[in-house]
Amino acid sequence: MGKPIDMGSAGALHSYVCSLLLAALTPYVLGIVLDSSTAFRMKSGNWRSPDVSFFAKERLQGMAELPTGFLEGAPDLAVEVLSPGNTLEEMQEKLVEYFENGSRLAWLVHPSKRYVLVYRSSQEPDRLLKSVDLLEGEEVIPGFALPVAHLF
Repeated sequence: MGKPIDMGSAGALHSYVCSLLLAALTPYVLGIVLDSSTAFRMKSGNWRSPDVSFFAKERLQGMAELPTGFLEGAPDLAVEVLSPGNTLEEMQEKLVEYFENGSRLAWLVHPSKRYVLVYRSSQEPDRLLKSVDLLEGEEVIPGFALPVAHLF
C-alpha cells in the first residue's frame, strides 16, 4: 500500500462552509453561482477558481449557452474560504487579480476563527464581520443577507 498524496483538497469544514454559501446565494442571484471547479481566465493568462463565485446575468448576455471551458474575467463576487495551508500573501494575490479582472465584491471567510472579511477593492478589507453580524450581497446581490453565525 502506498503513501497518501496531498492533492490540495480542502477539508470537511472548508467544504461545508462553501456548500452553505452556494445554497444560501442561489435563490438571490440574477446570474449563476459556481463552485471551485469553475476556473476564470484572467487578463494575465492565469486561471483562478474561487471557492464560490457569482457571475451576473448581464455579463452572460450574448452567450447562447455557458461555455464548456472557462469564463473570461473574474466573477462579480469571489469568495475564498481559508484552509489551513493558505497564506495571507496567496489570498492577497488572488484578491488583486479578481478586482483587476472585474470583481465588484469579495469575501474572505476564516472558518476556524469565525469571521468574514468583506472587500470592495483589493487594497484592504472594508469590514470585518463576526458571528453577530450579517453578511450582505450589497448591490452585487441585492436582498441577500445571511447571519455570519450560520456559516460556522
